[in-house]
Amino acid sequence: MDSAELFRWILENLNYWVVTVFMAIESSFIPFPSEVVVPPAAWKAMADDGMNIFLVVIFATIGANIGSLINYYLARWLGRPIIYKFADSRFGHICLIDRNKIENAERYFREHGAVSTFIGRLIPAVRQLISIPAGLAGMKIGKFILYTSLGAFLWNCVLSLIGYLIYRFTDLKTTEAVYNLASKYSHEIGYTILVIVVVAIGIIVFKELRNNRAKDKN
Repeated sequence: MDSAELFRWILENLNYWVVTVFMAIESSFIPFPSEVVVPPAAWKAMADDGMNIFLVVIFATIGANIGSLINYYLARWLGRPIIYKFADSRFGHICLIDRNKIENAERYFREHGAVSTFIGRLIPAVRQLISIPAGLAGMKIGKFILYTSLGAFLWNCVLSLIGYLIYRFTDLKTTEAVYNLASKYSHEIGYTILVIVVVAIGIIVFKELRNNRAKDKN
């Protein structure tokens, strides 16, 4: 079964189990587009009574957590030499993973700390790999799950919103058409959400620093 046939099967058989399983795959080291799952599932939830759009987000987030935990524990148990050996291998390249991508994910994790597991979930080039440096660094599992869940939940809300808007403002009649349209705009919307989140965090940090300085003067 090639990727086109797999995508077609997913789009024709969307349910909560399919959403969970393939979002777990999407969040692991196996390359898979989340746009083929969540926006069509959200559209289907609006088009008929077979699914609920809020449950689509929940099950997609559960799946994302499962995939992220796979990467996290593989990185933690195998260690940096094995992870980089995998990245340099032919199978790693088949999975669209190479040394440069792992190095970029590690660098991003070092620069942004634990919160990178939240912000990184919104960045297309980093989203699937950010759990690897978290595992390599031995990040506490509770904090990892918290930040990963928040980031995955927000991203899945974005994807579900795309599916909802396609249902409300287009005349598309099939999940395949929804996927094709959603894949055009998901990255742009994701980056917009990322900018909003970064600005919000910056404002919070600025206010906190200003309050601390005011306390120190008093």
